[in-house]
Amino acid sequence: MSLTTPPLSLYVHLPWCVRKCPYCDFNSHEGRGALPFDAYVDALLADLDFDLPLVWGRTVHSVFFGGGTPSLFPPEYIDRFLQGASSRLRFAPGCEITLETNPGTAEHGRFELYRAAGVNRLSFGVQSFDDGSLKRLGRIHDSGEAEAAVKLAQDAGLDNLNLDLMYALPGQSLAMAEHDLARAFALQPTHVSHYQLTLEPNTVFAARPPQDIPDDDISWDMQEHCQALLADAGYAQYEVSAYARPGRQCHHNLNYWQFGDYLGIGAGAHGKITLGADQTILRRWKVKHPTQYLARAGHVEAIGGDDRIEPARRPFEYMLNALRLVDGFALDAFEARTGLARAAIAPQLEAAVAEGWLTIDGDRVRPTELGRRFTNDVIELFLGDDAADAAGAHEVAGYTVV
Repeated sequence: MSLTTPPLSLYVHLPWCVRKCPYCDFNSHEGRGALPFDAYVDALLADLDFDLPLVWGRTVHSVFFGGGTPSLFPPEYIDRFLQGASSRLRFAPGCEITLETNPGTAEHGRFELYRAAGVNRLSFGVQSFDDGSLKRLGRIHDSGEAEAAVKLAQDAGLDNLNLDLMYALPGQSLAMAEHDLARAFALQPTHVSHYQLTLEPNTVFAARPPQDIPDDDISWDMQEHCQALLADAGYAQYEVSAYARPGRQCHHNLNYWQFGDYLGIGAGAHGKITLGADQTILRRWKVKHPTQYLARAGHVEAIGGDDRIEPARRPFEYMLNALRLVDGFALDAFEARTGLARAAIAPQLEAAVAEGWLTIDGDRVRPTELGRRFTNDVIELFLGDDAADAAGAHEVAGYTVV
């Protein structure tokens, strides 16, 4: 089988935030004093220039500014980067350009300028509309500021908006989780990311876990109940934690989950590129600390690592993404994106079907409701020894999804 070149996205990591949240395991750093906006945009463009030979002649279908808190960057710097990037790469007509936004950094007039720069989708890190929960999560905004920020964006003509919400928060009841969704629905976003708080390694919450986090049964009840509320409100689930109005799925995240390609630039950014000429798949990530990145961007020293995904690991890497999708994947898409015959995963598919985790209808493989509940168990069926070693060595899928 031959690899087929998939769509290409661009991920841009802006690493600074006002305050590090106790649950956050992203590569984010509290800003101290004046941030080096000019120098960082210069570094991003130098980083992009270095990686361009990997993607000569290809078209970018989406751009995602993740962080950190990208909305700390004034619009003129987002504009300068996008002008530089679009002069180096062909942007598709209607290219989706998402900016992650902290409601605590929203200012009147900024959204009009972000829109003028080319941003056409915003992802608000609301997390909750309960002020007590927000305080415990270490957020710098309150519920009123969150609502005001969303309305400011809508007044600026930005209507493709995601609200990021968590459930199973410390001290949260089912009624509180319902209330969060009701407040979100009132703002009429086009997309909702709704996911469970998890205690990630190397975070404050992992070291000092809150004592009143809902147990697994309560968390599952919250998830099921909230899924029903989202569906009733017109938000169709298309991924484990992603819900959208018709036609408003996040194209950038879909490209991740469908094992598409993406350049990753910025401190700690990860990329995945299909190199059709030599039939390989390359994962590349950049050095994580902003100071090191600023000094090395545009040079080979900025590369934190290169990893060529050998055929034996590709089933796991593919399933790590595709099995998060409610609609699953087509077997011919698996063949095109991995360069492997479907026979390579036949035993694992058979085992998953026997467990009631997957269904196969013609060419389409879909997770069942039970399979979605045990997504990690399903994916582990495809984790051979080589893939297990690689997963332990570095972050397999290092991107931001909201």
